[in-house]
Amino acid sequence: MASRYDVSGRVVLLTGAARGIGAQTARVLAARGARLALVGLEPDLLRDLCAELGDGHIWLQADVTSQEQLDDAARRTAAELGGIDVVMANAGVASYGTVRQIDPEAFARTVEINLTGVFRTVHAALPYVIERRGYVLVVASLASFTPLGGLAAYNASKAGAEALGLALRQEVAHLGVDVGVCHPSWIDTDMVRGAMHDLGAFRKTRAMLPWPAHSTTSVEECARRIADGIARRRPRIYVPRAVVAANLARAVISSPLALRLMRSKLATLMPQLERQVDELGRSFPAHVPAGSTDATIDAANAAR
Repeated sequence: MASRYDVSGRVVLLTGAARGIGAQTARVLAARGARLALVGLEPDLLRDLCAELGDGHIWLQADVTSQEQLDDAARRTAAELGGIDVVMANAGVASYGTVRQIDPEAFARTVEINLTGVFRTVHAALPYVIERRGYVLVVASLASFTPLGGLAAYNASKAGAEALGLALRQEVAHLGVDVGVCHPSWIDTDMVRGAMHDLGAFRKTRAMLPWPAHSTTSVEECARRIADGIARRRPRIYVPRAVVAANLARAVISSPLALRLMRSKLATLMPQLERQVDELGRSFPAHVPAGSTDATIDAANAAR
């Protein structure tokens, strides 16, 4: 693994680029001299961000659930910017509801974006990244190892994204490609604010988590840490850094003892959560249009 990887002049393909973590990371990387391919499904936001970043960047409308569109985005990036050095698979969405309650289509949609969408993004960009002996960053989550009731689809997809990144690391190491997995905690973005606003029981459940699993980090700090991790081709990026403690303690967090300690509170909170989701009448945050993937692709703002 390289000790330093100067991003100046490097080409970075970034999904979920219109909002939150994706947009702010693009700003930080551009300020450090990187050339960005901003990929997502909100053309007005992507166009505005691209203009804000200045010359040398492009934006591409593509859906991470479409391999054809991602393959085309990767080809166009390589053709217009000269190649791809880094791919950051960042698009993601959260959905509400317990396993017995959630609409199966909402569950499947969450996994299709957060896990299969990561695979599709990496698969499309990987030939170009291999040519440059570059770097792949899979944006997983704190939720990869601290699952919360009521967010099973999100938890499962982010645990899967972590496993995908770790397997990929073994597959491409001999090709000179490094693979990192990013684990943001609660980041101050549309997704987190929406969930906290929509569901009081979710706020209470989150409050049960030990520090740092319940703390909130600004999107600016998150983007700086991600950009620093890319510059060092880190195998893991934790946001905040203390999230590493949750990774090390994952066996304890999911142990029978932990469940025993929480059981009485969960007996109250889970019915409350189910009732509040039913009253809400939707499976996704308000900024995600029902029946559309347009905002979900660019809602990569996660409490990941």
